[in-house]
Amino acid sequence: MKTSFISLILFAGLLPALPAGAQGLTLEACRAAAVEHNRTLRDSRYELEAARQTRQEAFTNYFPQINASGGAFQAQHGLVQADFGVAIPQLGSMNLPISMAKRGLFGSVTAVQPLFAGLKIVTGNRLARLGEEVSRLQLQKSEGEIREQTDTYYWQIVSLKENLSTLDAVERQLNEIHRQVELSVKAGLVTANDLLRVELRQQEVASNRLKVENGLKVSKLLLAQHIGADWKGFDIAQLSFDDPETPDRYYIPVEEALDHRAEYQLAEKNVEAQLYQKRMERGKLLPTVGVGAGYLYYNVTDKDVDDGMVFAQVSVPISAWWGGAHALKKARIREEQAENDRLQAREMLAVEIEKSWCDVQEAYAQIQLARRSVTSATENLRENRNFYQAGTAPLTDLLDAETLYTQSRNNLTSAYAAYRTSLARYLRVSGR
Repeated sequence: MKTSFISLILFAGLLPALPAGAQGLTLEACRAAAVEHNRTLRDSRYELEAARQTRQEAFTNYFPQINASGGAFQAQHGLVQADFGVAIPQLGSMNLPISMAKRGLFGSVTAVQPLFAGLKIVTGNRLARLGEEVSRLQLQKSEGEIREQTDTYYWQIVSLKENLSTLDAVERQLNEIHRQVELSVKAGLVTANDLLRVELRQQEVASNRLKVENGLKVSKLLLAQHIGADWKGFDIAQLSFDDPETPDRYYIPVEEALDHRAEYQLAEKNVEAQLYQKRMERGKLLPTVGVGAGYLYYNVTDKDVDDGMVFAQVSVPISAWWGGAHALKKARIREEQAENDRLQAREMLAVEIEKSWCDVQEAYAQIQLARRSVTSATENLRENRNFYQAGTAPLTDLLDAETLYTQSRNNLTSAYAAYRTSLARYLRVSGR
């Protein structure tokens, strides 16, 4: 892990502007750059940071809920209107109108500490922590996919470069054949039709070169965008396929690989999340208990009045029981569904891992077959060249042998690339 991080730092500064002619990036450098600069991974990191903030937000629900309010008013008439009966000797009873509280100020501060909230606060915090774990697994999953895609682009470029090397060899052979046939035509030993056949083959090879060069250019652009590098002058380190090691050293049992798969761990987290959701629905049906303290101030009769108080409160969601029973049953169904999805995910992932391992073995076997084909095609080309020079074989046999040689070389290159990409996929699906 430390080595990857150091490599990431060393190569990150080289990526924004890689000048033409600069030394190309190795596969490890491309992997490190993709992990650092790929936009898909950036989104996954943003999701992880958002989940971390959600967890911290949920933790604040353990704290007291503090509220403050205040205000002032000015009324057209007094808010308190009354007639005050007064008995005056010798005058009798009189009603005196009274008007009060025409203007005033008021304010209050309360703090409520929840003691029991149906376990909704505890469960909410566990859900938030689970959400952070899920985001971390999603990031791990994305990193594996990005790494596999990086390997695929990289080996595709190597494969196309190998195809260009094959075309170089073929062009040299055709140029020599063209020289020999041209001399034979001038000497009157063969007709001009043989020379036309060689030239047609040369034009076919030139057309193939154009396709390979364009494919190589597009592949470089894709890899540059994938790893966040400047595509101008971008290239990889000059590399050719070497004899691969046997794939047996990469094999791990399916059951062990399953435990490493982020996808399976996500399925397990989904079961856990549905369990917490069920507890949340149950908590909505339970009473909540809290204690609090407050301070009250008002002035509506030109006299300051303030007072403190402590209180306890209990809330029972009686009407919530009507629909809550059905919500709880639905949550239990979702939990069972999540468990079923987990089992299905385990089965399908096991199939994927096993198939990927079969692909690796098949790709490795194809390399051995392609090697033998190249050996046979090389010998066939050598013999037909000697036969043609000796005048015992027609030119068409020589050109056919050259075509078979080209196809066998390209097949070997494709087999090498298929092995490398299938191995990268197997490492990803086995959780490595």
